[in-house]
Amino acid sequence: MLVRVLVFAGIIAAAATQVPILVNEYGKAAQKPAPVQVVSLAPSKVEPPVSYGSVLLRADAGGHYQSDFTINGRPVHGMIDTGATYVTINESTARSLGFSSVDLDYRYSLQTANGTSKVAYVKLDRLEIGTIRVRDLDAMVAKDSALSTTLIGMSFMKKLNSYGVQNGALLLKQ
Repeated sequence: MLVRVLVFAGIIAAAATQVPILVNEYGKAAQKPAPVQVVSLAPSKVEPPVSYGSVLLRADAGGHYQSDFTINGRPVHGMIDTGATYVTINESTARSLGFSSVDLDYRYSLQTANGTSKVAYVKLDRLEIGTIRVRDLDAMVAKDSALSTTLIGMSFMKKLNSYGVQNGALLLKQ
């Protein structure tokens, strides 16, 4: 009987020495970051997805995060602007997306870095970048003279699961 207890205790002691190694290897595997898609600025084309629902944007020389997006199925170049409450497009872009002058009622005032501007409210069906697709977005349309580029504001960003800067690049996750 004593021999059985000693053999059993020996087996448990040997197994206990292997548990930390197994736990350590499991922890390393669990800590690996999910692969992300890198979006290049030159050419400004979204590469095939590496991980569904993640896009990594590299900052341009001015420190801005710009890329090609698709709004309502049409290509649009835009810049991420976390200081903008809404996705904001100019009237030329709005017309190319199918909004007519009749649809655009410039009755809202919007405070911008360049002062107050009159804008029209529109609803976008969808905005996409890479494998990220967001539907039903509030957006503003500014006069061409007030806005030269599309701003991808917080009405888009807040519909993502997360976003943040890591190693100088902006990671968007849906």
